[in-house]
Amino acid sequence: MLTGRRSQSRVAGILVASLCLVLLYLQRGKTTYPETVGHLTTSDATETRVAQAHATPRRETEIVLASTTKEDPSWVYRYFPQWNPQVYITDDPLAPLTVPKNKGREAMVYLTYIIDHYDNLPDVVIFAHASRFQWHNDDPDYDILPTLHNFRLPYVREAGYVNLRCVWVIGCPAEIRPFEDEDPEEADEKQRGEAAKKPVSAKGVFRRAFQELVPEVPVPTLVAVSCCSQFAVTRDTIRRHSKERYVRFRNWLLDTPLDDSLSGRVLEFSWHIIFGKEAYHCPSAKECYCNVFGLCDLACTDSSCNDRYILPPFATLPEGWPKLGWEHEDRGYIEPSYL
Repeated sequence: MLTGRRSQSRVAGILVASLCLVLLYLQRGKTTYPETVGHLTTSDATETRVAQAHATPRRETEIVLASTTKEDPSWVYRYFPQWNPQVYITDDPLAPLTVPKNKGREAMVYLTYIIDHYDNLPDVVIFAHASRFQWHNDDPDYDILPTLHNFRLPYVREAGYVNLRCVWVIGCPAEIRPFEDEDPEEADEKQRGEAAKKPVSAKGVFRRAFQELVPEVPVPTLVAVSCCSQFAVTRDTIRRHSKERYVRFRNWLLDTPLDDSLSGRVLEFSWHIIFGKEAYHCPSAKECYCNVFGLCDLACTDSSCNDRYILPPFATLPEGWPKLGWEHEDRGYIEPSYL
């Protein structure tokens, strides 16, 4: 009897298992797929899977730094890892990210990044210098961290191009008058002698350089934008121009006989024009600080807001900054609370 019962149990188990397999098979036939996939042919579906496997994840924001081996860009990895930092070392040809030639200062980095990533740009790209504390950073301590911490990305998406600096000094309200500032091509011997005594400046070469750089654009009579080549720009704004055009800009930078500082400065005062702004681009300081950084309760004039920025006496900050000041005095510096 015990053996018979065991045999009956095995038969019942086999029947239940077979029934489950049949039900699973029938259910499989009823499986639905998203409409975009369900109507693909076998070949199309295969291609789609391959494309998905190789697709690069969408990036909302990326920050690009122009650096040298002497600078310390470690702050960007520590405080802004969410922006996928891209640090280009201009004077190290073996660096993971570098440039074809160390020429034109940060402009060579910016153009190289745009060319290399043109087909896969993030929504917003922030271009900046590598050192955390620099004389031109629009902050009471010349610290770029508060600038980037307060930076309003939605405004960039709305404006297309945004300078990281609101204060007018240096660059506004009239940095370059290309036709008035130009070094004379046709001059008498006295004028040539006087011109030779003066150092060559970006103002003096801007008109001819701008014509070479963008020959299809009339040279403006006035160029003004707050310095110093740190800005954010959207993917759509960058793609207003073809990749080939950026290659042409970089070739100009590679080939121009202009000194490194001059060619870089020509680009410094051309970026806003390239990215669709008027040659005169000096929004009021109050409007800028509010829109760009969300600082809307400042007491301001058109050109500056109280205690936001003071032009330092030297372009190199003193050793020990920000804890020590220009006379090596204790400044009572405290790191921002959000760090």
